Amino acid sequence: MVPSALPTPHRHSGTVEILPDLNGSYRGRVAHHAQPPVPVPFPCAMEGKLAQFATLNQKDKVAAYQALFNELISREDQTDLPADIHTLVDNVVNQESVGLVISRLILSELVKALSEGKVKNTELKKAIVQDTLDIIQPRVVSYEEQINTLRFQLANILEEAEEWSEAARVLMGISLDSGQRALPDQEKLQVYIRIVRLLLEDEDSVQAERFYNRAALLAHTTTDKETLLSFKLCQARISDYSRKFLEAASRYHELSWVPEIDEDERSHMLSAAMTCAVLAPAGPNRSRVLASLCRDERTQELPSFKIMEKMFRDRILRSNEIKEFEGTLKPHQLARIEISNNDRLAASVVADDDEVHDPTVSTRKGPSTVLDRAVMEHNLLASSKVYNNITFRGLGALLDVTPGAAENMARKMIEQGRLKGTIDQVEKLISFEVMGEEDDAQGKAGGLGDVEQVEEDTGAPFTKRWDMQIRITAANVETIVQHLTEKGLVSFGTIQA
Repeated sequence: MVPSALPTPHRHSGTVEILPDLNGSYRGRVAHHAQPPVPVPFPCAMEGKLAQFATLNQKDKVAAYQALFNELISREDQTDLPADIHTLVDNVVNQESVGLVISRLILSELVKALSEGKVKNTELKKAIVQDTLDIIQPRVVSYEEQINTLRFQLANILEEAEEWSEAARVLMGISLDSGQRALPDQEKLQVYIRIVRLLLEDEDSVQAERFYNRAALLAHTTTDKETLLSFKLCQARISDYSRKFLEAASRYHELSWVPEIDEDERSHMLSAAMTCAVLAPAGPNRSRVLASLCRDERTQELPSFKIMEKMFRDRILRSNEIKEFEGTLKPHQLARIEISNNDRLAASVVADDDEVHDPTVSTRKGPSTVLDRAVMEHNLLASSKVYNNITFRGLGALLDVTPGAAENMARKMIEQGRLKGTIDQVEKLISFEVMGEEDDAQGKAGGLGDVEQVEEDTGAPFTKRWDMQIRITAANVETIVQHLTEKGLVSFGTIQA
């Protein structure tokens, strides 16, 4: 072993130079200098100590490695700590003379020290975790538990730095179903939910849905309320990103009533429910969701209430009214829609018959965004409440599309049962059906049972519609009063003469 320095004799003022002899041994020579003695550099302390450990027996090695690690982790100055930890981990993992017991012990001590915050600097901690994972990942079978814990720690660091996708990718590398140490179903569910949440933060809905499907298979295995709430929130967000806006609105609205959730979060979920309801396909199902939200007193304080109320009341929306609402939407809610070749052809063919060169006729062949489609479908449904019939050209002017595109949109809504009407392609006319009288009115005045209704034929469809609305409202009020009376919640006193 090469000596680092020889003692300086008291009778000389200088340092000792170490020079090799011809036979390879070393000898000292006093060199006189005016400067104070300067220590001669010696080989790396870490490598030297580790080389000494190789000669120890197995029992002493455990104590020596543990003492060395404790010395490293307790340093005041941790600037060189990543390099020293790298040397130590590489030695215990890749040196054949170091047994698996020692390497697991040192890695477990490292994991514990990192989790206890003994490395204060976040960047240093991140560098140590990433470097350690790079070293031991090829031997995942031997160090699976330590690798999983380090991945959780690295994901926490990346999440705090708002590196969402990177944190999700780190969690994806965790072995959840290995034969050696399979995690319980509840822990797997929590990992999947966390991955979904992180991916959705970066708008990666495709991968998020894949891991959501895995979580859905395990959701029944837990009774933990916090985990179930997180899963339901993932459900709502996945529906939102998948453009299943009706489902998303219902789930957001349900979560907005959960008292365990913070009040600000509940307000955010209620606002998300309103946004999804506005973007949902026009029709009876959306009308029910809008009615539920409009009855909720909390929605009146939110900025999207005005446009939602106009949709609920079947009023036609103008372009200037949706500009403010458009600014509140997320990128996936403003995604562009590609018009299919069939729709493009249908719009063009009918437009050829309708004075193509007329400057008053719009040239748009369909909606361009999700919001655009929602507004067009709503205006088409709202027009059915105002008009008995309308021409293709008139509907196209109302929706700002070609007459053919307007006819095509009406045809689809009629086919899907979202609009009641008929199309006369010869006359180029759409006729809307007035609401049937058999829908909801029961005529149970005062709870006396079915009452025969004699209807006067006035010949005015709008008068009939207005009478029907009054009848439905009165019947609903009577039904409510009857239920309250049966439950003893309402009592009527005797009338004194």
